[in-house]
Amino acid sequence: MNASAKPVINESGLEIQPLYTADDLAASGGLFMLGRPGEYPFTRGIHPLMYRKQPFTMRQYTGFAGAEDTNRRFKYLIANGQTGLNVAFDLATQCGIDSDDPMAAGEVGRVGMAIDTLADFETAFDGIDLDKITVSLTINGAAAVLIAMYLACAEKRGFDPKTLRGTAQNDILKEFIGRGTWVYPVEPSIRLVGDTIEYCAEHAPKYSPVSVCGYHIRESGATPTQEMAWAFCIARAYADEVIRRGLGVDEFAGRLSYNFNIFGNLFEQVAKFRAGRGLWAKIMKEQYGAKQPGSMWLRMIAGGGGGGLTLEQPENNIVRGAYYALIAALSGAQTMALCCYDEAYTIPSEYAQRLSLRTMQLLIEEMGLADTVDPLGGSFYVETLTNRMRAEMERIIRDTDAAGGIVKLVSEGVIQSQVSAQAYRMQRAIESGAFPKVGVNRYRSETEQTHEVQLHGYDADAAARQVARLQRIRAERDGNAVAAALDAIEADARAGANLMPAIVRAVQAYASVGEITKRLVGVYGRYREPIRFDEAFPMREAA
Repeated sequence: MNASAKPVINESGLEIQPLYTADDLAASGGLFMLGRPGEYPFTRGIHPLMYRKQPFTMRQYTGFAGAEDTNRRFKYLIANGQTGLNVAFDLATQCGIDSDDPMAAGEVGRVGMAIDTLADFETAFDGIDLDKITVSLTINGAAAVLIAMYLACAEKRGFDPKTLRGTAQNDILKEFIGRGTWVYPVEPSIRLVGDTIEYCAEHAPKYSPVSVCGYHIRESGATPTQEMAWAFCIARAYADEVIRRGLGVDEFAGRLSYNFNIFGNLFEQVAKFRAGRGLWAKIMKEQYGAKQPGSMWLRMIAGGGGGGLTLEQPENNIVRGAYYALIAALSGAQTMALCCYDEAYTIPSEYAQRLSLRTMQLLIEEMGLADTVDPLGGSFYVETLTNRMRAEMERIIRDTDAAGGIVKLVSEGVIQSQVSAQAYRMQRAIESGAFPKVGVNRYRSETEQTHEVQLHGYDADAAARQVARLQRIRAERDGNAVAAALDAIEADARAGANLMPAIVRAVQAYASVGEITKRLVGVYGRYREPIRFDEAFPMREAA
């Protein structure tokens, strides 16, 4: 078979034709889901003018060592034109462990900022106007505590929580699938997500308490269509939890947001987002009866692209990052975040972060990406691919529901097993050269000059300062107030009450992340991951 006759299959398993015509578009369903920007089903964008009115928010993922160090980097990025903050927390914080816990040894501040008490938040956001910049908290297992700290910090500084804008990742189901920073079993974890949604609907109505994160599902091995479909299944699980409590869909759905990945084939990624926007609007309108347009919006950060970066020839990642930014802009993202070229090695340097920030700014200022809405709309190829990917997402959702639903499949480890198997196959394809990767299995030169990447070493002194800070806070705070607040959390957990009011009071008394987590573990227990080696769930194998 010659090269021109060889089938081209994208990662979602769809065969790509050498030419697309009006007949291909008609066969895929035509333009029935196209519409206009700002109108249902929002395939072309959730706002009529999109970037003509307001460019995408630029929000680099940042955090390391202690709050003082991260605060300096925040201010550096803001001074260089960044328009949002995306906060990275260290592994101990993500897992609800205090910095002086023996289990945190060697991890304090290593891969993100260490946070123990409200005092750390006060330092991290010192001098930053929270009315003018939105903040995203990339936290999941301990999300309820960190959301409470952020709201308490903002209120203490005089900001009204009812006007505060920002988001928390707070997507625990994808943690069970993709990353592993869980704390509690599946069911109480979902209840905690529901608590945050319910609490913010009343007390911080402009804040987005959940950013459903298909990003990490994709990074873990899912195809682009699985990334979107399973993210929608997860979002429905959270919506169902809140609706069971008596909230109407239009009371909270407008504050749900998404975090999606952008590495891979440009046209497949753009079609993925266009298809997903229309499908999410359809789900919210037809399945949930949403009436408000904002409840049907797929509000998203198109971020990262870390799975596409390479250790080999790291300068190529600068070029990759530029194309990932182009994908995000062509896809109609509300917020953009790029992994930096050195992020395959280390926490990014100031230089690397500035380069990624300038890449996003170039798209707005020089490349014309803010000039018109949905510039690829109307392409026979893009519209056909959009329709086919939407149909594939719908198939995955139907299969997931038929097999018992996303919560059941995650609880039993079925989704995890499937994603892991796909990641293994992809790694083998890269190693064999079947899946091309420039600088890795294409155009690799073993004799080429090695270019140094500035490594961000572990800061043991910063870790020691963090431990000392926590111990000082414990000595200075009102111990009786903390004990009473922790007792209230435990009592509310046993009673099945919404935990957010009690958690807010506890963090205001300077209870620590670890102290609150331990009380909840005493009620809920800890999650134990089911290990599976089968692929019992039906799927279409990725190319």
